[in-house]
Amino acid sequence: MIFKSPKDTTIAYTMMPLRDIVIFPHMIVPLFVGRQKSISAVEKALSQDKKIFLCTQKDAAVDDPTEENIYPIGTLSTILQMLRLPDGSIKVLVEGKKRCRIKHFMQDEDRCFSAVVEEIEEENKDNREIKALKKVIITTFENYVKLNKRISKELLSTIPSIENPAKLADVLAPQLGIKLEEKQQLLEMTDVMERLERVYTIMEADMEILRTEQRIRNRVKKQMEKTQKDYYLNEQIRAIQKEMGDKDDRTSETAELEEKLKTKQLSEEARGKVEKEIKKLKMMPPMSAEINVVRNYVDWMLALPWGEKSELKTDLDAAEKILEEDHYGLKEPKERIVEYLAVQSLVEKLKGPILCFVGPPGVGKTSLAKSIARAAGRKFVRLSLGGVRDEAEIRGHRRTYIGALPGKILQCLKKATTDNPVFLLDEVDKMSMDFRGDPSAALLEVLDPEQNNTFNDHYVDVDYDLSQVMFITTANTLQGIPPALQDRMEIIRIPGYMESEKLAIAKNFLISKQTEANGLTTDNIEFTDKAVLHIIRRYTKEAGVRNLEREVASVCRKVATEVVRHGKDTKLKVDKHAIEKYLGVPKFRYGKVEEQNKVGITTGLAWTEVGGELLVIEVATMPGKGDLIITGKLGDVMQESARAAMSYVRSRADLLDLGKDFYQKLDIHIHVPEGAIPKDGPSAGIAISTSIVSALTRIAVNKDVAMTGEITLRGRVLPIGGLKEKIFAAHRGLISTVIIPRENEKDLKDIPDKILKNINIIMADHMDEVLKLALVLEDPDNFLKQKDQEEVEGFYPEKESPAELPVSTPQ
Repeated sequence: MIFKSPKDTTIAYTMMPLRDIVIFPHMIVPLFVGRQKSISAVEKALSQDKKIFLCTQKDAAVDDPTEENIYPIGTLSTILQMLRLPDGSIKVLVEGKKRCRIKHFMQDEDRCFSAVVEEIEEENKDNREIKALKKVIITTFENYVKLNKRISKELLSTIPSIENPAKLADVLAPQLGIKLEEKQQLLEMTDVMERLERVYTIMEADMEILRTEQRIRNRVKKQMEKTQKDYYLNEQIRAIQKEMGDKDDRTSETAELEEKLKTKQLSEEARGKVEKEIKKLKMMPPMSAEINVVRNYVDWMLALPWGEKSELKTDLDAAEKILEEDHYGLKEPKERIVEYLAVQSLVEKLKGPILCFVGPPGVGKTSLAKSIARAAGRKFVRLSLGGVRDEAEIRGHRRTYIGALPGKILQCLKKATTDNPVFLLDEVDKMSMDFRGDPSAALLEVLDPEQNNTFNDHYVDVDYDLSQVMFITTANTLQGIPPALQDRMEIIRIPGYMESEKLAIAKNFLISKQTEANGLTTDNIEFTDKAVLHIIRRYTKEAGVRNLEREVASVCRKVATEVVRHGKDTKLKVDKHAIEKYLGVPKFRYGKVEEQNKVGITTGLAWTEVGGELLVIEVATMPGKGDLIITGKLGDVMQESARAAMSYVRSRADLLDLGKDFYQKLDIHIHVPEGAIPKDGPSAGIAISTSIVSALTRIAVNKDVAMTGEITLRGRVLPIGGLKEKIFAAHRGLISTVIIPRENEKDLKDIPDKILKNINIIMADHMDEVLKLALVLEDPDNFLKQKDQEEVEGFYPEKESPAELPVSTPQ
């Protein structure tokens, strides 16, 4: 039965969506039907007039398509035959009849698809141009069949007999190797001329690809024939040489490898593997593709330093002397190395320590590792991990890959020629990861003393003992190192140098090094202490000494120019004035952050990767609607800290004589200069609070006071990190007083006495104490005098209603 649509004269047919195929008119094709809805549609069509409308799904992965997932144009077809299969699916043979367009879908009681469709009229012009195009297409298709072996030869004989251009286009379209979407576009073309031109264009493009493939196949075939010919000739040459009694080079080569194997102290597993590979090498034909792979593997196995060790030094005094010669300061790492050497002299076999030097750039982490190797009597190798993002860099590639090699760990050990060197893994915090794996995860085995005695490289594929290696890693920060990797290492922090330490390093190491590097002698150049201090203060701003060395080198080059012009006997004394002549205008401002006490400006202390820094907090007030403006490229944590500081100030409004609703009539702008540099963290909380109070009360902040500490809503001052670097920054900036949280008192033991003598460290528990110390007050004792003891400790009296207390930051 055929359903008539109540809306128009079009006809409703049972419909079946198709996956991965487009049916054209005049196309006969078998279809395998497995979806229950589709099986019901076929059965219903067979029970009526065998007509069924076939259209294509847009997404083949959708099992139950909706109207949006079905192309609107399809083909009205006739079912020629149906066969039921044992698995419950059916096979139907269908023939496409007419192009049709779906007018609208219908709900069917049998749960199968139905749609009202209308036939599409084709624009068929019978003119000379279309006849000529038809002739060209038939000729092109004959050539296309010769190149494309998948097309049946029988089709070639039927194509010339097709008179109707529209039918010709529809018969050829299914034979083209194009995507489903392009076939659907061909089906939707109603202009016959346009459809024929599109078919011709696709055939020409496909033929060009097929010709290119054929050329490649022919070239590969010729290359294979040449390889077989070469193999045959080489075998003949080998047979002739054997008859003539010439020495077999391969036999001597394998004998040499076997002799070398006897001298190596390989493990039983490794020795068995190498013997097996040498035996395989003997039996391989000389032209075998795998012979080079096996030979390279054996060479690598015999090149590794199995059991070869350096003679270690146990003289502690000599080791201390070497460490002091090479580096100034760095007390903690030097003590750790001397302890290791002491234990090594008492214990017969000691696992190598895993140390991690963490500190800003230029403080001597890498050069310290070299000194440790010299002091311990070990070879030194270095592997830079900066930018490494492939796990195979550590573990190597399996031999199945072309050009496979062991990982960098074993490559460096081969370079060291011993299996107990000092192995420096530089910039361990700069590794990254991608789809090729995570190199930091591969390092977990390398840097674990309990596991690295059985380190297994993918290329070598046998256990190698790394337990005697002394691994040292370096990093600028711990943030980039996964926690599991940190847990395997002994963290030794190397802070930035004090000004006095930089002066000593320059006098004892840098000046003599650069003098020699620039071809000068001590008779040609002499630096005064004031000149070196001037370079440190006005031309460098760093925790280490790398830029200091660069500036000293620049001065030495200028002096070298003078020596060449005026003779080798020239001697120049470099003082403070000469520095400005050679290095130009000073690059940095040195001294106090502010020249005088100012309202709304407080000096905070910040920690950075290059050491501590002074951080200026500025606050300005202006008439407004109570907005809190925060600028200076501050991170989320620092912005939250600023809002907490504002809430504290609002809770103290009465005691500060600000008025209960002061914030509703003012906009408060908090800014941290150097806006291009990102800043984050909670440690500027008390500095922000001080600036806000100063701006609102118009009381200036003491320019000689710097501070660091996190603030809570109740005004409590919480501990912070990086105190040592922050105190160093205050010392460099000539700050006389530093306010810190009381809970950080324990960290003062790490700060040298030279620094503590010049800075007055004041510990605070509550923000009220900080304000008394930081603001320039005429009568500090009476400032905020009305509050009672409970408020000092951060708790409000029970008599106050919670509704009267501030609970949110003004927006």
